[in-house]
Amino acid sequence: MTDEFRHGSGVADAARTVARLAAERAEQAEQARRMDADVLRALVGAGFARHFVPAAHGGAAATFTELAAGITTLGARCPATAWSASIVASLSRMAAYLPEAGRKEVWREGPDTVIVGSVSPVGRARAVDGGWRVGGTWPYVSVVDHSDWALVTAPAAAGEGRPLPRLFALPRGAYRTETTWSDVGMRASGSNTLIAEDVFVADELSFSAQDLLTGRAPQGVEGCHAVPLPAVNGLFFTLPMLGAAEGALELWSASTAPKLASASYTPGPGPGRGFYEETLARCSGELDAARLLLERVARVADRGTAPTPLETARAQRDCALAAEMLVRVVDRLFAASGTSGHSVNSPLQRLWRDVHSAAGHVVLQLGPAAAAYAGRAAGER
Repeated sequence: MTDEFRHGSGVADAARTVARLAAERAEQAEQARRMDADVLRALVGAGFARHFVPAAHGGAAATFTELAAGITTLGARCPATAWSASIVASLSRMAAYLPEAGRKEVWREGPDTVIVGSVSPVGRARAVDGGWRVGGTWPYVSVVDHSDWALVTAPAAAGEGRPLPRLFALPRGAYRTETTWSDVGMRASGSNTLIAEDVFVADELSFSAQDLLTGRAPQGVEGCHAVPLPAVNGLFFTLPMLGAAEGALELWSASTAPKLASASYTPGPGPGRGFYEETLARCSGELDAARLLLERVARVADRGTAPTPLETARAQRDCALAAEMLVRVVDRLFAASGTSGHSVNSPLQRLWRDVHSAAGHVVLQLGPAAAAYAGRAAGER
């Protein structure tokens, strides 16, 4: 990890303590298929929920670079915890797009409110006096069982207009959860299904998805909120993978250190010294390259001016490319770890599963990112 991602962040420092606890509880959380309650409390206490909350509501309104430091620290020990921390921070940033009255309601109890949600417009909404009636089923909502509020998305139309996606903030009592998460990786993220049935949502607890996509934030909030979602969305899902790859390299390097340190190492029937040297060089180099791409995404988002359309498309490309590289790194380390690394008792196999699960997220697919980038790049010529 470079100094840019390692230092200068309250969440980065606090994340070390959370990471140790998460590693201790990782097996228990995997079996339960949801985040350990003590780990969740530690994560919130470390500042991840309040990281992007506007200062007017007691939050830190901090930077993407600072968040990246904390997420990668967590990811090296428990990618599912890092994923959960990233989701909680991301959804709090989205909630800042609510009108002022709605923001006051969501953060009425303080900035450490745990907000989860989904931007997939799979729900239903209809306009009524003073607000909306909202219902639907949203799958794959990480950390939903520990949530205080949720942001859900549905096509909505007022009058005769064409339905357009809107986000709606629901308090915990307005929805229920169904245990449906069965993925081979990221088991402890508890990405279960959220169900709401014809809930009334006041106007102040809703905003247009177009505002989020274009970075059209309400007046009075900070620069971290005025970044279009496509310019940073991939970052939230790739950073846990970066941490996982760093953790995998650390584990693999520790187990192979005797083979690399001894000039007199004589292999048995297995690979020779050159195999381990090349594995280390390739994996560390690709890991550095992925980190540099993600650092640039965070740095542009923190610049204080809105990313250009080309920079936004480049960020989508960079996150998808970084995800591919990180999968290759962990695959190579896993293959080179031998039988001991493949044991169910080895944390390496959990990192390997979690990275593959994360890489399957729709935001990290290279095809759509490549099309967006190629279109913008051609237009710039």
